[in-house]
Amino acid sequence: MAFESLAELVSMGSHGPYVWTAWGATLGFLLLSVILVRGESRGVRRTLRRRLRRDAAVASSPSEDQDEG
Repeated sequence: MAFESLAELVSMGSHGPYVWTAWGATLGFLLLSVILVRGESRGVRRTLRRRLRRDAAVASSPSEDQDEG
């Protein structure tokens, strides 16, 4: 093992604050990305469902052109 104890691993010499801040920022950005993509996906699905319902309603309603002819 490269480090003799958990305390050495956390401190990483004098580089610990930089290393763990970088890891935390990376993890934070990844989580934020996943959350934003899921929200956007839900919005797109919601929009598509509304559009499908609207198109189905328009297709099932009688057309005015057919009534006149």
